[in-house]
Amino acid sequence: MDRMIYNAMAGAKAAMQRQEVLSHNLANVSTTGFRAEMASFRAVPVRGDGASTRVYALETTIGHDESAGPWNRTDRRLDVAMVGKAWLAVQSLDGTEGYTRAGHLDLNAEGLLVTPSGLPVLGDGGPITVPPNTTVQIGSDGTVSAQGATGRPTTVGRLKLVTPEAPLKRGDDGLFRAADGTDLPADANARLESGVLEGSNVSAVETMVGMIAAARQFEQQMKLLTLAQTQGQVGAKLLSPNPL
Repeated sequence: MDRMIYNAMAGAKAAMQRQEVLSHNLANVSTTGFRAEMASFRAVPVRGDGASTRVYALETTIGHDESAGPWNRTDRRLDVAMVGKAWLAVQSLDGTEGYTRAGHLDLNAEGLLVTPSGLPVLGDGGPITVPPNTTVQIGSDGTVSAQGATGRPTTVGRLKLVTPEAPLKRGDDGLFRAADGTDLPADANARLESGVLEGSNVSAVETMVGMIAAARQFEQQMKLLTLAQTQGQVGAKLLSPNPL
């Protein structure tokens, strides 16, 4: 009975954690450039006096799905999709450098090139400012050009594109960073596609199937806990000197 309780409790906790990950992925099925979070579990023995006959199922963080999402053509000048494994550098709220695949860019009131959440997009020399009353074009190498009503295009900056050699780590703010926390160098060979947005790489169908399976696993583990409780009560009555 004791082993059943430990196994059922560990299984229920693992199923609940998996459900949380899948729910978060499903909520971002339409988020531009979103990378699906992956979850895995491992068995860890419970250490103590005697033999290690009890185990817990603990979550093992294995990062996110690196596969690219589908491209959706918008023909909007400020929409960009990174090619291959390139990432776009932005300035987070705490001033540090983060990376994203969400290329739905815009201009704020001060003329800064920003993300939909208002984070400044970084160039090789810092945030990029665009002169007022100009038309913006972004080249395949990240070069940002501004053209007035009658003037010739003028280069105002170049988007900082990076190509990490090791998988990035997702932060609490949704941005990705290097595992050691250092800023990655700009990659002159990185390319992007203008007028295109990369969608989420989450499969809604696969995620829904996974959520149903996780819910059934959780219910099964709860039934085992109820069974262990019933067996414990019956055993206590049988061993009682005055069974009812």
